[in-house]
Amino acid sequence: MKKLLFVLLLLASVSCKKQEYDLVIRGGTVYDGSGKPGVVSDVAINADTIAAMGDLSNAVGKREVDAKGMAVAPGFFNMLSHSWETLILDGRGQSDVRQGVTTEVLGEISIAPMNEEMKKQQREQMEKFPDFKYEIEWTTLGDYLNYLEKKGVSQNFASFVGANTIRVHELGYANRPPNAEELERMKGLVKQAMEEGALGVTTALIYAPSNYATTEELIELSKVAAPYGGMYIAHMRSEGNSIFDAVNETIRIAREGGLPAEIYHLKMAGKDNWWKLDSVVHLIEAANKEGLRITANMYTYTAGATGLDATMPPWVQEGGINEWIKRLKNPVTRKKTLKEMLTPTDKWENMLRTCGGPENVLLLGFSKDSLKMYEGKTLAEVAKMHGKSPEETAMDLVIADNTRVEAAYTMMSEENIKRQIALPFVSFGSDAGSPPAEGVWLKYKDHPRAFGNFTRVIGKYVRDEKVIPMEEAIRKLTSLPASNINIRKRGTLTPGYYADVVIFDPEKVQDHATFENAHQYSTGMVHVFINGVQVLKDGEHTNARPGRFVKGPGWTGWKK
Repeated sequence: MKKLLFVLLLLASVSCKKQEYDLVIRGGTVYDGSGKPGVVSDVAINADTIAAMGDLSNAVGKREVDAKGMAVAPGFFNMLSHSWETLILDGRGQSDVRQGVTTEVLGEISIAPMNEEMKKQQREQMEKFPDFKYEIEWTTLGDYLNYLEKKGVSQNFASFVGANTIRVHELGYANRPPNAEELERMKGLVKQAMEEGALGVTTALIYAPSNYATTEELIELSKVAAPYGGMYIAHMRSEGNSIFDAVNETIRIAREGGLPAEIYHLKMAGKDNWWKLDSVVHLIEAANKEGLRITANMYTYTAGATGLDATMPPWVQEGGINEWIKRLKNPVTRKKTLKEMLTPTDKWENMLRTCGGPENVLLLGFSKDSLKMYEGKTLAEVAKMHGKSPEETAMDLVIADNTRVEAAYTMMSEENIKRQIALPFVSFGSDAGSPPAEGVWLKYKDHPRAFGNFTRVIGKYVRDEKVIPMEEAIRKLTSLPASNINIRKRGTLTPGYYADVVIFDPEKVQDHATFENAHQYSTGMVHVFINGVQVLKDGEHTNARPGRFVKGPGWTGWKK
């Protein structure tokens, strides 16, 4: 009898013992990323994994977070990140982490593969910006991504491989198609990158030397990425006058390459092109009905940012920055360049004309201190100061700074931005790095999208303007991009998935960055966990670096 009583007491004590987790997030409104409305729930985490969800009142956490009155969601994806360099220089990824970004998707400017000549050119470029120098300790794309993980960064990161980078690797900056042998080597580099974990092939087709590539060349490279589950993702040849041709080219590459495609930073650039949005959407929807998968991403500002190279014809840039400047200094080629800059054309994307004029071109970045007086001024203002035309001034500034000169171009419609945000196939990307708002970074102007693109979605377009409901915004920031790029076990709050979790105050989340002062962190993001490790606590960075290299589906380490 005593034995029986002992057993019963033991069983009772075991049954009364509460389930223990490493962390329990209590009582937040949970948006799981699927697009379903939020529900009040608890979320439990063990190590790097979501362990349980629901009513966990009978469980206990070694640590607990009170999320009552706050939103709990999967970590956000930045579908167009240029953090490949900022994360080398400062692995905290401050501007994005403070917006809830837990995964950076790199690639439009691909940092690898690199040969010795490319490394030499990159070192020369760094000499122009001595505040931002680092050792190039990689050759292949896989080398770089493993290097970044070993170095230690806060966010997860994944990457496409650039068709532009592969072209430079084999052809340099020559404006010609590859021969059969060169094309085979280029395809081999795509194959290697896919097996090293690349997500697919990317392009930036308004820039030299990317725009030297034919559609057929891009199809051939895409065919290599397709069997690995890769995607083709494109900064298209035109976002303005020839956007219909550019969208059709993207669809053709997807169809003939046998893979899904995405459009980088979808926009209708230039007032004369704002009306084209309906037709572009129709082209995409028709392709999807055909059985293709065409998606897009965007940033939430009416101004884009790039260099003054986007005001000049591609041929003058052949051979890289040094050859470009030689041509601008030559009276004959300078005169020819000026004529083409002044002549309407659909053969190349002239952003000076697309944006409506030099008063809509804001100068953001120079490498030389002697030129920094022009930062924050428009090209029209600087042209007036110099007593020259805007076109000649643009050429002079490139020559004087020995760089492409960063600039912002105001050219999109706010109404179109709202309509695009509501499109079900559109996710979000900053088209920027993730720098800190401190130290040497303050010496350089930036686009506010680096500090506010994602909180702007939730604060401005969900809460204030009610363009889309919160659950749809969360889907577009999480599960949509994760599924588009074929990422495993991220993008939703699901038991067994990696614990990338953000907790924010939906009434307070807000972007603050402006063109006058971009270096202003967003607020309202309270806690951020990446792979179960807290990176943001009470709105402040913890200095934790748990970010991982997120491999694409073709990575040869995956077990079937």
